Amino acid sequence: QVREWKEQGSKTFMCTGRPGWLTVSLRVGKYKKTHKNIMINLMDILEVDTKKQIVRVEPLVTMGQVTALLTSIGWTLPVLPELDDLTVGGLIMGTGIESSSHKYGLFQHICTAYELVLADGSFVRCTPTENSDLFYAVPWSCGTLGFLVAAEIRIIPAKKYVKLRFEPVRGLEAICDKFTHESQRLENHFVEGLLYSLDEAVIMTGVMTDEAEPSKLNSIGNYYKPWFFKHVENYLKTNQEGLEYIPLRHYYHRHTRSIFWELQDIIPFGNNPIFRYLFGWMVPPKISLLKLTQGETLRKLYEQHHVVQDMLVPMKCLPRALNTFHNDIHVYPIWLCPFILPSQPGLVHPKGDETELYVDIGAYGEPRVKHFEARSCMRQLEKFVRSVHGFQMLYADCYMNREEFWEMFDGSLYHELREKLGCQDAFPEVYDKICKAARH
Repeated sequence: QVREWKEQGSKTFMCTGRPGWLTVSLRVGKYKKTHKNIMINLMDILEVDTKKQIVRVEPLVTMGQVTALLTSIGWTLPVLPELDDLTVGGLIMGTGIESSSHKYGLFQHICTAYELVLADGSFVRCTPTENSDLFYAVPWSCGTLGFLVAAEIRIIPAKKYVKLRFEPVRGLEAICDKFTHESQRLENHFVEGLLYSLDEAVIMTGVMTDEAEPSKLNSIGNYYKPWFFKHVENYLKTNQEGLEYIPLRHYYHRHTRSIFWELQDIIPFGNNPIFRYLFGWMVPPKISLLKLTQGETLRKLYEQHHVVQDMLVPMKCLPRALNTFHNDIHVYPIWLCPFILPSQPGLVHPKGDETELYVDIGAYGEPRVKHFEARSCMRQLEKFVRSVHGFQMLYADCYMNREEFWEMFDGSLYHELREKLGCQDAFPEVYDKICKAARH
């Protein structure tokens, strides 16, 4: 298809032919209508090599598919992002994170090889030692350097359960201290925080185990169970610490049924015990279904009265960042997920030469700040994130201008490769593909 596009005079940019409504990002890209759509129906797990501890997959393989196969044979991914429908391609070309990222980094950091079809129709494999420039430039590039056709990802042995501790913490300083401390302890396989107000949180730490105390077993993934974030909140309300054993796959997809807490805005009665018992098996609705069936008016309304953002900031800035989120958008609960960011080339790396501990602050929901205006409030938040050398996840609405965008991301290697690989006529620049200012 790429060679055909070349023969026809490469008149327009190329993009993948997967419809915009199918993606998990809430953004609907306009470029699908104007660009040459290249159909890439590659959705298979190609091989699992337990000796090399690698799984080789095609780009449309989903996290639900990966966990179903790997856990059945006693393996798992070191970083397994939450929602079932997230694809490997999206997690590499965009990014992915999970509560094990304080140990393993972002999704791109567990990948050991990418296979791509480039703008000239050639096929290339890249690893940290072979075509390494391309290997480091691909993550976060949103399909603007080539088409991903396969990836190799590290796997680790899995255990049956996650032994999860719940600890309610009050006071912003205490929350930040406790969260930072737990994120630095590598014996924790999983670390996550849910912030219910500026000074109330529950911090969870988990380790994988094959043994479970039957009385403390909780299969949170069953359709009739309370939504996970509501279940966690009970520990805050009763001010008690807790310990539970959760089946591994249920743990990985603990926020899937309620799309974190987005579903409470879509189905306000969704957590009612009667609804859960009778209709719980029907939720969550696929994000793709919601996008396919919502009209333009509803989409604009949603954009103006709803925030879905993940901001990645250095852990040392956490108290300032939470205060900024509180003042600029005032959305709760807030998701806190720590991750280690290695000093490697590419669009996203720490300011210095050292690996640094970062935190993903996820705000999903209805802003409770007075006179919320999406553009100005988000621009204010983006400005703060740039000032602390943080990053905005690119699946979300991004209001930066081109200059601000390249202040946030390191474009040196990316631009060099775009020129070298002849991408200028083949793919839009990443900024033009994702930013609102560029698309309107």
